Amino acid sequence: MKLLEEIMKRAQENVQHIVLPEGTEERTLQAADVILEKKAANITLIGNPDEIHSLSAKFQLKNIDKATILNPENYSQYEEYTNLLFELRKAKGLTMEQAQKLAKDPLYIGTLMIKNGDADGEVAGARNTTGNVLRPALQIVKTKPGTSVVSGALLLFSDSPYGENGLVLMADLAVTPNPTAQELAEIAVNSGQTARTIGGFEPKIAMLSFSTKGSAKHELVDKVVEATRIAQEMAPDLQIDGELQADAALVPSVGESKAPGSEVAGHANVLVFPDLQAGNIGYKLVQRLGNAVAIGPILQGMGAPINDLSRGCCVNDIVQMIAITANQAIGVKQAK
Repeated sequence: MKLLEEIMKRAQENVQHIVLPEGTEERTLQAADVILEKKAANITLIGNPDEIHSLSAKFQLKNIDKATILNPENYSQYEEYTNLLFELRKAKGLTMEQAQKLAKDPLYIGTLMIKNGDADGEVAGARNTTGNVLRPALQIVKTKPGTSVVSGALLLFSDSPYGENGLVLMADLAVTPNPTAQELAEIAVNSGQTARTIGGFEPKIAMLSFSTKGSAKHELVDKVVEATRIAQEMAPDLQIDGELQADAALVPSVGESKAPGSEVAGHANVLVFPDLQAGNIGYKLVQRLGNAVAIGPILQGMGAPINDLSRGCCVNDIVQMIAITANQAIGVKQAK
């Protein structure tokens, strides 16, 4: 897929520093080797150096010596990170003793590196649950200004004529079960930014519902209508419309019939689902029945690029996510 090649190329042209807290996880280590070979990121692996070198020899990896290896039990920034964590969390009741313990946890070290300006992004989750990955991220890096909710977007590639030449970005498919209208609006705006930063296309964002422009009356529809209004006010530079049924969002003839005059209807390339249940079911149906390829989820709304992997991921999934995280980091710096 051409987009994935473009994402990798952008990462190679503007190299970022990505930290991998699961440095002794086999797939993660192999993915790091690929990224280092492609010169697509500077890598810090967190883990026992002897175990990392042993695994590297086992898999005959040739590039791991180009990575920085941080031993969580003994590293030079330990005191600095402990104090940073304590200052950030003492108001929440964290003691110095607890901070000293957490500053040896690879997932906490990774986010502390980012907070301290020592890394640009993080990828984890091949070994840890989403909750374990997000907990230190939300405690230390937190959400970005103006955003109260974290969401997960997917890039879905298919042979269909819809979206951006068969590519559609969908959200939220991973994090927030039942967003409020305000949260749904934030998800829409963040999804538009992801489309620009990662997808490289101008977003046309459809706020999905079982109703199109008042065709049905229900409180669930009202939430989408309100979210659309808030999103349009938040980001007047983005093309956002709703409420739209999926066919009205994607199919030009249906969009023209059900929502005449809409710049988004019939041409949407970003689909924002009203809740996690609809989004998760929807993308998996398309993936399995339509033989679509799904890349992600890409976490949105964080104060810095931090992405969570599926524990069933393969090496290539991790390679792609490291490149995507690097692209997010590039976007953050360009926005500043």
